[in-house]
Amino acid sequence: MALTLTVMTAPNPRDTDVAEPADAPPPPTAPDETVLSGSYRALSIGVVSVVLLIAFEATAVGTAMPVAARELDGVPLYAFAFSGYFTTSLFGMVLSGQWSDRRGPLAPLTWGIASFAAGLLLAGTAGAMWLFILGRAVQGLGGGLVIVALYVIVGRAYPERLRPAIMAAFAASWVVPSIVGPLASGAVTEHLGWRWVFLGIPVLVVFPLALALPRIRRLASGPVNGDAPASFDGRRIRLALAISFGAGLLQYAAQDLRWVSLLPGALGVALLIPAVLGLLPRGTYRAARGLPSVVLLRGVAAGSFIAAESFVPLMLVTQRGLSPTLAGFSLAAGGGTWALGSWFQSRPRLEPYRERLMILGMVLVAAAIAAAPSVLIDAVPAWTVAVAWAFGCFGMGLVISSTSVLLLQLSAPEEAGTNSAALQISDGLSNVLLLAAGGAAFAALGGGTVSHAATEATGSHPAAFAAVFLPMAAVALAGAWVAARVRAEPA
Repeated sequence: MALTLTVMTAPNPRDTDVAEPADAPPPPTAPDETVLSGSYRALSIGVVSVVLLIAFEATAVGTAMPVAARELDGVPLYAFAFSGYFTTSLFGMVLSGQWSDRRGPLAPLTWGIASFAAGLLLAGTAGAMWLFILGRAVQGLGGGLVIVALYVIVGRAYPERLRPAIMAAFAASWVVPSIVGPLASGAVTEHLGWRWVFLGIPVLVVFPLALALPRIRRLASGPVNGDAPASFDGRRIRLALAISFGAGLLQYAAQDLRWVSLLPGALGVALLIPAVLGLLPRGTYRAARGLPSVVLLRGVAAGSFIAAESFVPLMLVTQRGLSPTLAGFSLAAGGGTWALGSWFQSRPRLEPYRERLMILGMVLVAAAIAAAPSVLIDAVPAWTVAVAWAFGCFGMGLVISSTSVLLLQLSAPEEAGTNSAALQISDGLSNVLLLAAGGAAFAALGGGTVSHAATEATGSHPAAFAAVFLPMAAVALAGAWVAARVRAEPA
């Protein structure tokens, strides 16, 4: 906290335990003040540490999951350990948005971290696969609560000038975990057992909580305008339940490819469509200018990139004969360039050109996805994918962080939580839908049977990979048009 000398004046409200009104603008900053200056240092280190721990868990769990499923005799239920997390996180996002807007982000952040830790403990001590899946579901609820609460904290505690920098720090928090996480998880699983991948993380949440909570209480707690806490919007809560159940049914149908699965799949779609239309800003589906296009762009960028990236290791292993380790390393540089793109968009002098940066970012993403299947030609070096993906990740760094910054700029204080939840829902749902579409196209053109780890396939045909990458490149290119509409029309 920055120290100031006051003579014969009232105490500075920032130095008391009384929370400032949530609609009050963040304290003015000196031109050279950064997110690590005295006023923000504890808060920044604390919230970035929370993101860092979530990133380590997300990158490490995939390595331990196959061993856990085998030891718990739950291989047939393997996919539900992932879908259970996603399904409950959707509900947690909407609940956190409501909670943060009406009573401040402190409570959903605290309860979210507690739920995340409880889910890890439940999964790590599970003696049966259904208990393991339940732990993942509890963990997903906590993850959904945390991510939206963090966005609201950034909007309330940091001035607009510093928000791009803290968003860049969030992105940078994923670099080391993306490289070290799977290796560390593999070593722990091999020498100590898979349970310690889950049991070792809850202890680490104490530090970021102790560091960040006092600053959050001073800068970002309490309801908007200092009014009495408002009641929750029952309609949005019901829509959140509908989107969670709909996503769960749709994932179940996709994992059980029989005619009988058409019924739960159709029911899932029937639940999802009205829920999505009710939870996303009006005009999102038609890319209306301003906030709707920001939310849509987040989904287009994340969905197309992640759907394509999921098939890169599989293509390199089955078509070019690389080992799974080398195929994974082909994506390693992307973590660094993603963070570089996030840092680049945070430069204050580039703020007037943010829309152009986002258009450039989507063009880079589209080009990277389109270039990836070139390695299906034997004359093209396999390392071409690594180079292309580095440029694509730089583009994602420009776009993803910019959508977060613009969302907070375009949101009224009392709507920051609701709109942040909409952004995360767009991100998560697009991942599921475009992955399902890509997987269906892959299988239809002779892709064979693909494992969840995307390292094994039988009878894969090169055309099956082209059927995934080229449509996703087209979706990303459409995102460049959406990026041109993120600014509202001037009055």
